Amino acid sequence: MNGASTLVKMLTEYGVEVIFGVPGDTNVAFYQALKATEGAPRHIMCRDERSAVYMADCYARLSGKPGVAECPSGAGAMYALPGVAEANKSSVPLMLLVNDIPQPGVGRGTLTELPIEELFRSISKHTESLNSVGKLPEVVRRAFRKATGGRPGAVVLSLPEDLLYQSVPEEGVSLHIEEHCRQAPSYRVRPQGVDLEAAITSVLGAERPIIVAGGGANRSGAAEAITRFAERLDVPVVTTITGQGVIRDDHRLATGIIGDNGFHPHAIWALGRADLVIYVGCRMGSVATMNWKWPAPHGETRIIQIDLDPDTIANTYPIDLPVVGDAKLVMEDLLARVPSNFTPRASAWVDEINAKRAEFWDVMSPYLQDDSTPLRPERVIEALNRHLPAPCHVISDAGTPTPYSTRFLRLHDPRSKLVIPRFFGGLGYAIPAVVGAYYAAPNLRPVGLFGDGSLGMTAGELETLARLNIPAVLIHFNNACFGWIKALQRVHAPDKNNDGTFSVDFGAYNMSKLAEVYGIRGYRVETPAQLESALEEAFSLNEPCFLDIVVESIADRLPPVFSWLTKVGVDPEVAGTQAQF
Repeated sequence: MNGASTLVKMLTEYGVEVIFGVPGDTNVAFYQALKATEGAPRHIMCRDERSAVYMADCYARLSGKPGVAECPSGAGAMYALPGVAEANKSSVPLMLLVNDIPQPGVGRGTLTELPIEELFRSISKHTESLNSVGKLPEVVRRAFRKATGGRPGAVVLSLPEDLLYQSVPEEGVSLHIEEHCRQAPSYRVRPQGVDLEAAITSVLGAERPIIVAGGGANRSGAAEAITRFAERLDVPVVTTITGQGVIRDDHRLATGIIGDNGFHPHAIWALGRADLVIYVGCRMGSVATMNWKWPAPHGETRIIQIDLDPDTIANTYPIDLPVVGDAKLVMEDLLARVPSNFTPRASAWVDEINAKRAEFWDVMSPYLQDDSTPLRPERVIEALNRHLPAPCHVISDAGTPTPYSTRFLRLHDPRSKLVIPRFFGGLGYAIPAVVGAYYAAPNLRPVGLFGDGSLGMTAGELETLARLNIPAVLIHFNNACFGWIKALQRVHAPDKNNDGTFSVDFGAYNMSKLAEVYGIRGYRVETPAQLESALEEAFSLNEPCFLDIVVESIADRLPPVFSWLTKVGVDPEVAGTQAQF
């Protein structure tokens, strides 16, 4: 076998089902091998390398298997940078195969030559260049081991084109794979018993404990373990944006979302008054802690931080009880240490939180039912809640949809997930990501939420959805501007009597026509009646559908963003707070 066919064989043995990529000058050998190898992973041709990596990212988030993307050299590799950075910082197991220029051309002014290792080193978990075809199996095994082991992350391999054509030596080369590395996390780590004993003793003695589940809890598959632990001890659970889905939204102990973006007031209230906070798979970064103000640093609140990465523990807060280990195993081990005769005493604490939770939804009900036009974004989410199939996967772009989907979307089936790329907040994720979501779980309907800025960046992937007949329901929040940035400019405007915005507005267009160009059924939605009709029909069809919904701009009425509300003098803890510019 040559290098390319060996690579395909090993990817197949590792259980890779699908590869997302873009054809180019340097990946011909790889494509030939994919086409010729029986049982090879399916190749999904994308329209942009960034989109290919976003597809692989979402596939990995929802399947737990490493997502694989490939690209040609030069510009192809450069376009892949945003996706690699997002996956790596979000602890998503991902592998990018860069089909690079031939080795003899290095340093000689060869077209598309780039120093791949230098380019990706700072934004990936591991990057490596193949320098001998005989080393290919070893390099592939190391890539899967790195992507899935410890804190999962993104791995980049540079594969020179000439080596993919060369024959792999028959002697001294093993094509074996490592079974554990087919899935992330590949090797789960347990903490020391003394740390577990200290943690559970602290939890059992707390009067107002609360769990904060972050993205690491989802990556670990710890949802069931966290829910059972919370139920046994009657401990309320809040989540970060990336931790959503760890507990059903309608669960008695599901308190809501914390963080700067799309928070629930009752969740913030509970976090500020807890005497013990158990962070599970949460970095405790700027968003989750509202710029390191909640809980109060050096305050009376005791903190347990559970994380797989020892470098994360106590990186932003003084931690009373650090627990280094896999979130799922730690929560199972803590539950096992609860005495059989233990009786929870926190019911009054939970009841108080739930009273505020009920008050919030009562206060918000008129806004969720508001039929004024242009439609409120939360009105769109409320309608979506009623039409969503269960289970389903909802993928939201950063920007306009985020604060409303995190605050108002309610997923009642534990198999349903909300995916948002949060670390770098790049636009253009949702449309390609629904493709990855579909291949991760073909039996679950993927739903994409995005604004005008995101659509403009990845509109080409509408052709990909149409070509593959991906039955995604695409929901476009059309406010004819970079809404998030426009709102931010108004928040910081020195003169509130002036508009305060600059270079953020688009033309107002009917974007359902764009979808129809690609053969996708499009709906123009301007009224509540049109919204209900379009959602009902779209979810009844087994094909891609595009809803172009004209919505109120978040630059006209502030969204639920903690720091923005605070800056304009609105108390974020008060249920139903609204702020007009």
